[in-house]
Amino acid sequence: MQKKYDFIIVGGGSAGCALANRLSADPSNQVLVLEAGRPDYIWDIFIHMPAGLATPIGNKFYDWMYQSEPEPHMNNRKVYHARGKVLGGSSSINGMIFQRGNPMDYERWAADEGMQHWDYHHCLPYFKRMENCLAGGDDFRGDAGPLVMERGPATNPIFKAFMQAVQQAGYPLTDDVNGYKQEGFAMFDRNIHRGRRLSAARAYLHPVKNRPNLDIVTRRHTTKILFDGKRAIGVEVARRNGKREQYFGNDVILSAGAINSPQLLQLSGVGNAQELSALDIDVVHDLPGVGENLQDHLEVYVQHSCKLPVSMQPATKWINAPWIGFQWLFMRKGPAATNHFEAGGFIPSNDDVAYPNLMFHFLPLAIRYDGSSPEGGHGYQVHVGPMYSDARGWVKIDSKDPFAKPKMLFNYLSTDQDRREWVEAIRCARKIMEQPAFDELSGGEISPGPSVATDEEILEWVRNDAETALHPSCTCKMGMDDMSVVDPRTMNVHGLEGLRVVDASAMPYVTNGNIYAPVMMMAEKAADLILGNTPLAASTAEYYRKA
Repeated sequence: MQKKYDFIIVGGGSAGCALANRLSADPSNQVLVLEAGRPDYIWDIFIHMPAGLATPIGNKFYDWMYQSEPEPHMNNRKVYHARGKVLGGSSSINGMIFQRGNPMDYERWAADEGMQHWDYHHCLPYFKRMENCLAGGDDFRGDAGPLVMERGPATNPIFKAFMQAVQQAGYPLTDDVNGYKQEGFAMFDRNIHRGRRLSAARAYLHPVKNRPNLDIVTRRHTTKILFDGKRAIGVEVARRNGKREQYFGNDVILSAGAINSPQLLQLSGVGNAQELSALDIDVVHDLPGVGENLQDHLEVYVQHSCKLPVSMQPATKWINAPWIGFQWLFMRKGPAATNHFEAGGFIPSNDDVAYPNLMFHFLPLAIRYDGSSPEGGHGYQVHVGPMYSDARGWVKIDSKDPFAKPKMLFNYLSTDQDRREWVEAIRCARKIMEQPAFDELSGGEISPGPSVATDEEILEWVRNDAETALHPSCTCKMGMDDMSVVDPRTMNVHGLEGLRVVDASAMPYVTNGNIYAPVMMMAEKAADLILGNTPLAASTAEYYRKA
């Protein structure tokens, strides 16, 4: 007889790994994790070598390789979106930057109906539970969790110039962007431990993978949720050979991400009834919010050439690869043992902004995510973008085929606020990069270059050059209004039984910064909600607020 599970987790990514660990901690719970991608093999250097992150992105063996529809306000460009297709999900291919967001992000969440227990003081204990900060724990940071946080050393002299420049530009430093005060510039926490990427799979799943009540099955593409009336009873999956299998359980938890989770709901008859009927899909439940409310962060690189040979550019040359690889393989050190995003910060774009709405990542190298360099010489760059765009998009299937990629539109640069903040962002970045601290280093701005000066020229450059920061979210949002999909008290899908969503799609609003940390916090908190555990006591720590 086929085994029946208490919990079937669809997606072995960031949230799925954390849920699997916490839900299987009780040996009486039978837990199944289904991952469409491959295992994160221990020998796969492109996953585990931090500086190898450019290789999995754009590679069909690791990446779902999505593209948006032509973005009407980006000169009809299709924007490429990498999503992890491997155990660990996007945490196995991302930039390894750990940012919680601003405390006020969670106050914004909590202001919505039914969301009061998602405020910062209720979320902070779950952030602390998952962290092991090597810099030490305190009222804001944890020191005993599975996610080891290493602070960027930032020893390259270009980092020193950057930290001096931000102060010369009038911006503050902060001790910890994830601690008491986010606003300011500091060394960043990274998901790197002893020179290796610490993905969600390595932190949460591998230490418990031999539990007898936990089954982890890879290369299984979930094609449909099975229902008995309004209750989810299991899932149908496809193997690589095309054979279909069914798994049954008491609870189905979607942790497939902001693109795949709404896609699977729609394929299974949960979504906008009119749109599903037009595709000849039997409607199980009319839930118009599925796939709506799509949010993301867009970013650009402001790049300078460097007059002194002190950047990390030599590390990109093939002639140096054998020695760099040897250092990493046998000593876990050297240029391959870091993500190089070791410092950055958060600031408001103008005096009227209540808390930071711009994020900066600094890199002692002028290079794009695909590994290409504009001039091939020494350089450095700052990544910048607004964090709270009010543009909203969608994810929708246009076929009953579970292997057809859904269509998605982000509507980047579609609002007055978005366009205004982009101009402010570039001017703030240039203000920093043009400070005296860089005088001995800067050989001039490479990108966008001196020909881009007016507001309209800046916006045109952004339209043509901006890339996603890879933070799609909010397509199955928590809440209690008519467009909400997930009940914030239980993580159940509204109107259905035995079906929950726990991943970035359940965020109501995208947070300030990289979203890996908030997603992991949501999974930690959701595990207690699902198990009916007494939630962790709310924190009383007072965080920084502007006077």
